[in-house]
Amino acid sequence: MDDLSDLLVPQAVQQGLTVPNKKALFQQLGGVAAKLIGSDARTIVDRLSERERLGPTGFGDGVAIPHGKIEGLDRVVGLFARLATPIDFAAIDDLPVDLVFVLLSPVDAGVEHLKALARVSRRMRDKGFVAKLRGAGTDDALYALFASGEARDAA
Repeated sequence: MDDLSDLLVPQAVQQGLTVPNKKALFQQLGGVAAKLIGSDARTIVDRLSERERLGPTGFGDGVAIPHGKIEGLDRVVGLFARLATPIDFAAIDDLPVDLVFVLLSPVDAGVEHLKALARVSRRMRDKGFVAKLRGAGTDDALYALFASGEARDAA
């Protein structure tokens, strides 16, 4: 299933985000996520940072999927950011990252979390789709790509 609209809402998609490093990225996205899910931004940042200490979530070709489990969530939630300038993410290919898809899951969402992570990973490994994400001109165009898997709205 290419449609990821069950994980994303339009307000969770941002393009042209400017951050100097991973810590600042997590702080910025933690603030956005906190408003969307009604959670504490510090907790979100802490969970993403804790997971990152276990091993970097940059899986190559400029893409990262940081993720964490958040107390009080009732479903898996995603956020997407296209960075204005790539940042170091200690990715497996040592390339900087400009596309970041954050997954936040309920604490008890074992299988649900893994399935969502697999779906996002599969989509973000599609070189054609990633090229369309990099070419999309607006937040709405980015969201449309995730919601439909089509490029027609990405111009």
